[in-house]
Amino acid sequence: MNDQRSHSMPVWHGTTIMSVRKNGKVIVAGDGQVSMGQTVMKPNARKVRRLHDGSVIGGFAGATADAFTLFERLEAKLERHNGQLMRAAVELAKDWRTDKYLRNLEAMMIVADKEVTLILTGNGDVLEPVAHPQGTVAAIGSGGNFALAAARALVEYEEDAETLARKAMKVAAEICVYTNDQLVVEELESVN
Repeated sequence: MNDQRSHSMPVWHGTTIMSVRKNGKVIVAGDGQVSMGQTVMKPNARKVRRLHDGSVIGGFAGATADAFTLFERLEAKLERHNGQLMRAAVELAKDWRTDKYLRNLEAMMIVADKEVTLILTGNGDVLEPVAHPQGTVAAIGSGGNFALAAARALVEYEEDAETLARKAMKVAAEICVYTNDQLVVEELESVN
């Protein structure tokens, strides 16, 4: 029997990106592993970075080149809309839904500023995670559900946003084979 999948290129597998908003801080953390099929291609990729003069932080999961394209587009939207993250994200999502080139990009992003955390999906959606009194958590990527579950379990007990993110990412790295423990963490002051 001829299996067409055996003739195709291996699939690039993701990462884990998470955000924690708690006690006046917002954190975006991401692991460093890049995998192709069953091979770790790079253990220390930087998937979390600052945008718009450092006032926005974001992380990506998915195809690296696609994510860089999205970061560039988001940066341009932030410049055009004076750093207003929600407005820039909505404008990017409109482009993502209507531009044939952007529709083929395979990436997701978590972006945050001092006021809001957003998940930008490959379908052109802009999602704001549900805010909880103890803290708001969000996660994407192959280990995203593991990190999200760990963070939700810890959010009532861990007061420091960065410590919470690091503990949740450690759980994801122990469970998801496409996630490692080489983290990049960025932090901003938060209004909530």
